[in-house]
Amino acid sequence: MAAAADRTLPDVIATGLDVLFVGINPGLWSAATGWHFARPGNRFWPALHRGGFTPRLMHPSEQGELPELGLGITNMVDRASARADELTPAELLAGAQTLTAKVARYRPRWVAVVGVTAYRIGFARPKAGFGPQPEPLADARLWVLPNPSGLNAHYTPQTLGAAFAELRQATRQQ
Repeated sequence: MAAAADRTLPDVIATGLDVLFVGINPGLWSAATGWHFARPGNRFWPALHRGGFTPRLMHPSEQGELPELGLGITNMVDRASARADELTPAELLAGAQTLTAKVARYRPRWVAVVGVTAYRIGFARPKAGFGPQPEPLADARLWVLPNPSGLNAHYTPQTLGAAFAELRQATRQQ
């Protein structure tokens, strides 16, 4: 796994997506497999399904099917690490700038950052909460979701699914 720390993951992205999900950075397991949110304890894929974004529970190896559903995945920081708290504030600030340029280029309707702490630091919004954000990112509507990592014990699979479902409902209204 240590060798995976030098790897990056390609984005799952296309122009005009409905929602671009933004992870904090790849974990070592994801970097080793080449799949976003790949660690078995990560709850992104179940939350995506419970939230109504996918017709069935998908395996991380099926991430290439997401653009057909109007969905994509990128990360704020490309560097893989064992834990997101290993990232520096400077990396998150630089990642937010890179993300802003990417959103301007690919023009998704919505951007969903999965991790409020990374969002707060990267976008200098120390009081930001979950849910819709008042400012857009480029021309996209912006939403912050809880981090689906298994290390985030504050959220159960059910409450994560409900948080994703709130976003799904908002995307249907606009």
